Amino acid sequence: MIRNLLAATVIAVLGGVVVAADLKSGPQMGDKVPGPFHPYNVNGEDAGKHACLYCKAGESPVVAIFVRNPDDAMTHKLFKAIDAETTKNAKAEMQSFAVFCGGKKDKLEPKLKEVAKKTELKSLVLAIEEADDPIPEKYNLNKDADVTVILYVERLVKANYSFEKGKLTDKDIDAIVKDVSKIVK
Repeated sequence: MIRNLLAATVIAVLGGVVVAADLKSGPQMGDKVPGPFHPYNVNGEDAGKHACLYCKAGESPVVAIFVRNPDDAMTHKLFKAIDAETTKNAKAEMQSFAVFCGGKKDKLEPKLKEVAKKTELKSLVLAIEEADDPIPEKYNLNKDADVTVILYVERLVKANYSFEKGKLTDKDIDAIVKDVSKIVK
């Protein structure tokens, strides 16, 4: 009896640790996306200008990626996968963008142009939210999240993924791509 009680306590404690360790960043499933912001667009239709990607997407299905590290190979792999999904779902007017948070435009822009070229992006827009003009606090991006991925349609979040630096895996990318079906009909 005591052994069973002790085992249940250990499971409950460990379960609590696992739940506490989950990294939450950005609006969560069921939340409305907080609203407009105007990052500098590196590629796409508004390349070279500050433009609101949230506004442009409207009620369409969207994969929004918020990134802190422009040099991560797994993040580039995620971009390529989401770009392919966006292109594949063009008839559904799917949109996708990746916003780099907290850097300086003059340093990031050449790197991101190279990323767009290397990954052969066709649809995914890369943008920069400069350090002195961070993403609005209402987006509630966790400072410990290196990558935050928000899938939404009609401005309602259907899936959210957050990863600490170096934690994004191929399996995670597959799960994110699979969840595109939650936003595209």
